[in-house]
Amino acid sequence: MNELKIGEHIIQLGETRKVNLPVAKLYTDADVNLPVYIIRGKKIGPTIFISAAVHGDELNGIEIIRRLINLKGFKVSIGTIIAVPMVNVYGVVNQSRYMPDRRDLNRSFPGSSKGSLAGRVANIFLKEIVAQCDYGIDLHTGAINRSNLPQIRAQLSDPHTLELAQAFGVPVVLNSDIIEGSLRDAAVATGTKVLLYEGGEALRFDEFSIRAGIKGILNVLRHLGMISKKQKMRVKQTPFIANNSNWVRASSSGIVTHHYQLGDQVKRAQILATIGGPYGETLGEVIATKSGVIIGKQNIPLVQEGEAMYHIAYFSEDDEHIADHIETIEEQLINDLSINEEIS
Repeated sequence: MNELKIGEHIIQLGETRKVNLPVAKLYTDADVNLPVYIIRGKKIGPTIFISAAVHGDELNGIEIIRRLINLKGFKVSIGTIIAVPMVNVYGVVNQSRYMPDRRDLNRSFPGSSKGSLAGRVANIFLKEIVAQCDYGIDLHTGAINRSNLPQIRAQLSDPHTLELAQAFGVPVVLNSDIIEGSLRDAAVATGTKVLLYEGGEALRFDEFSIRAGIKGILNVLRHLGMISKKQKMRVKQTPFIANNSNWVRASSSGIVTHHYQLGDQVKRAQILATIGGPYGETLGEVIATKSGVIIGKQNIPLVQEGEAMYHIAYFSEDDEHIADHIETIEEQLINDLSINEEIS
């Protein structure tokens, strides 16, 4: 499309613009706007949205977008990027996962212009941004006191989505069913192919997850031909694809001693953690039910019986070398992308 219209704003080819998309008013009569940053190349091409803070306490994505658009030499030659660093502005202001009406925005799509506050925000974001895009990358983190290994979640039965997920370049790609009411669910109806990136923990900046997110977005943009490929590229490590995952839960309540960390390979029946009492006695153990790799982990050292502690991804391949593969990709990401990387 030669002309892109978002709200009342028209953005032409070759133009870079920051616009504010009205959402609603606070009860103080103050306006709340959706901040949108648009970069259009001079030639028509794919349109992709990059969104963060659909959950307002998930801050890594905000920093990923902030650094991405400020990278030295970052230039879109073909197509359009629509970056939305704070979808749930209300949640960011309150450092909360949810909307003020206590609804989860990522369960409120497609929403309605006459629905709840969460439904109205979802509806505006879907109609004004998502529906105009061919692709999307939605940036997330783990919940409060839980960390996620950098990973892509996507519906991998679609060959093009699988191709983009592999191009992103994080250690693990998880074949993830689409949840009803989610952004990905609504995007299917608009024909927009969406990758969901997970990395780090809520209310915290995690440098590795931020760098992995920036690098992954650049990889996807290069794959789509939207930015220059002149920069020297390392030989990409093909990510391992997990077709299933599960949380291992606490066997009792108490104080936790973790024996494994994010990215570690574990075997069936291994003791992942020991749960003890206040006087040093052992109250229980957390046991791996299957072999796999830890892609999510609770961080707080206190646990209640039945609480989710380790998110383990299971692979159809022989997983003997998966942990080494993850470590190799981590080293590449740390070495390849400095905070002030210059794009050539």
